[in-house]
Amino acid sequence: MTASPGPDLARLRRELVAWFVCVRPDGSPHVTPVWFVFAEGTWWVATARRNVKVHNIQLEDQVSLALPNPDRPVVAQGRARIHWSEFPAAVSQAFAAKYDDWDIASEEPDGPRVLIEVETSRWLFAG
Repeated sequence: MTASPGPDLARLRRELVAWFVCVRPDGSPHVTPVWFVFAEGTWWVATARRNVKVHNIQLEDQVSLALPNPDRPVVAQGRARIHWSEFPAAVSQAFAAKYDDWDIASEEPDGPRVLIEVETSRWLFAG
């Protein structure tokens, strides 16, 4: 459940990159740009199974996502859940529509993908 009003949904459909922040085992932040889709209060991020963020989430599931516009910042917090296989069809279709037919189920050079689901628990900035 969101604690405050969310951002402009049209902007979340339009933006191509978000910054994904998770915590390393030593407590330091790990920040990476990611492709994402947003639907009904939930952020979805597809990434290679062997990426650092996947390892970090298994140890600490609290994450943040931010849109890169400093004039209208959007920062959301939530808990990450990893989908190792069986990606929701609607999410796969949303990625394909947003990123020129990108198939998130296809394997990439870094190996198979996982899907990270982050339900927004709090909006720090809503743009």
